[in-house]
Formats: sequence, structure tokens, C-alpha cells
Amino acid sequence: MSPLFARDPLADSDALIRRVYAYAAYRLGDGPDAEDVTSEVFERALRYRDTYDRSKGEPVAWLLGIARRCTSAALAARAEGNAQILHMPGSRSFEDDSVRRLTVAAAVAQLGERDQELIGLRFGADLTAAQIARVLDARTNAIEVALHRALDRLRSILDSEEAAEQTTPRELETGAG
Repeated sequence: MSPLFARDPLADSDALIRRVYAYAAYRLGDGPDAEDVTSEVFERALRYRDTYDRSKGEPVAWLLGIARRCTSAALAARAEGNAQILHMPGSRSFEDDSVRRLTVAAAVAQLGERDQELIGLRFGADLTAAQIARVLDARTNAIEVALHRALDRLRSILDSEEAAEQTTPRELETGAG
């Protein structure tokens, strides 16, 4: 491997594209929006590849920093947000998986921007707390605490929605009257 290739932040482009796309898809939903953001990220990275500084972190962190800005712009451009589609393997059926994804997506959408960002980096881009800390220029323990709290808030939203679904129409009628 030549020294120039070793310094190229885009040398392992296939793996980097998968990571950036996974993050974008987690935040925007699978499909054209995530593909557009991924393309935009790599266009910018190619344009500015000589500004990459390896001492400031891994190439994936640099690209995810670009992806965060592109994703934020894409989310802001949406007049009305559509349900985000999340990848959650292991469901028993397509229907169960679809309902679960939409339920979690709706709950994530109720979180603040910072919590959505942390959950997107952790589960969408599959980064560890240490890697997220480098992307966000924060301390690892602060990210771990913030992730824990974001997941607690998400669990709370999901639990309250589950409790609301278990309320029967008769209970609603008697409670309203």
C-alpha cells in the first residue's frame, strides 16, 4: 500500500458508504432521502478530502460529521416529517416488524433533536459511545450518560403508548363521561 493511499480518508469507501448510509437511513428513513444525503456527504468529502486531519479522528467520524449537517438540512427541508423507518431485525413477521418500526419511529420523533442524534449515531451508524464522543467532540462518559437518558426517555414514551393502547374503548367512555 502506498503512503498516499494510507492517508486517503476515503480509501475504504465501501465500508464508509455503508456506515454513512445506515446513519442517514436511521434518521431519514430507508430510500431516496438517505441515498441523497449519502451522495452529498461523499461529494463534499471528495471536494474537501485534502482538509481531512487524521489526528482529529477516524475517517468515519469525519464523514459522520458531514452526514450530521446534511441530515439536519434534509430534515429541516421537510415541510411535514414522514415516519422514519428504522431497521430492527429479528421480528417474527413482516407485519409485526412494520408496526414495531413505525411505533419506534414515532416515539423517536417525539424526542428532542439531541436525543434523536445520539440514538441515530448509536443504532443507525452503529457507533460506540467512544466513537460518538469523537464525532461530537465530547467526553465518552458524557455520551454514555446522555445515551442512557435518551433511551430512558424513549422507553418511557413507548411504555406510555403501550399503556394507552391497552385501554379499552369502554374505559375511555366511562373516563370521559
